[in-house]
Amino acid sequence: MSTASSGSPSEIPHRAMEEAAEWYALLVSGQAGDDDKSRWQSWLAASPHHRQAWAYVESVSRRILAPLQQTPDPQATSDSLLTVNHRLLKRRRVLTRVAAFTGISLLGWGAWYRMAVGQFVAVLAADHHTGTGEIREVALPDGTRVWLNTASAFNADYQPALRRLHLLAGEILITTAADASRPFVVDTAQGRLRALGTRFTVRLEEGKTFLAVYEGKVEVRTANGSAAVVIPAGQQTTFDGVAVQRVSPADPARQAWSQGQLVAWDLPLQEIVQELRRYHGGHLGVAPELAQRHVFGIYPLGDVPQTMSMLADAVHARVSRPLPWWTTIEADDRSSASKK
Repeated sequence: MSTASSGSPSEIPHRAMEEAAEWYALLVSGQAGDDDKSRWQSWLAASPHHRQAWAYVESVSRRILAPLQQTPDPQATSDSLLTVNHRLLKRRRVLTRVAAFTGISLLGWGAWYRMAVGQFVAVLAADHHTGTGEIREVALPDGTRVWLNTASAFNADYQPALRRLHLLAGEILITTAADASRPFVVDTAQGRLRALGTRFTVRLEEGKTFLAVYEGKVEVRTANGSAAVVIPAGQQTTFDGVAVQRVSPADPARQAWSQGQLVAWDLPLQEIVQELRRYHGGHLGVAPELAQRHVFGIYPLGDVPQTMSMLADAVHARVSRPLPWWTTIEADDRSSASKK
């Protein structure tokens, strides 16, 4: 039933996204009449943004609903998902209707899944990896401790003369164990990092590697060998395969994810929600008029819906959940009155 390329949610107007979610909830509820379906078709045809938003809603819904096609008890999975949305809780079979509405089948899911495996086969086969929203600590044979952030993966290759990690996806926090005879290195597509008695974070970003050093030092060598820079404790940088960017002070709060926390110290709401998306399989959004409101606090990463509610309270706004996997922070009278 897709009508357009889903595109990036940041490229689609917020209002179109919310309207698409509301239409989706109505159409899968089993309560939509012919007039409703006709109005939906008119809405869909009225703007390319509407078609993009609808395609995005469909794509997120397929991803969330895929477990229904593989679990031995689809109704139990449905009930579990529905517990986060009181409005839909009364319609306990709504997810089954959604599956039929979107045309999801074992065959259709299999095609999507094979495409994903083709893209992420190395990640899925990694020595250590985490799923979306999962944070895990790993103890390596030499006593080095590694924390994997959400949707992260690395391989470990310990040799007689070298300890090597290869970061394939996401982010890791490392506290290295002393071993004078074997250097400790982390490889990414952009280069190699050599630890010098260290606690540090490595995070893959679009075409770059981010490094923050909290203890000791880390030497960075770019993939083409043209740059080698030592980053001391309390500093951070990013680098690509050619150059190391300017060094700046590291924020110790960036380590908080290893304890399941997100620390916001005077950060724009939009930036916080964007970070939360890494920990959540569904859609998270924020109304444009609230996006630049600054927020303070410590928020749990293990319960993203609860964190969204806490953030909404912090800016005197409200949470909208037209679908169990669709959460946005919207302005209400309180947020309008307190706007600065």
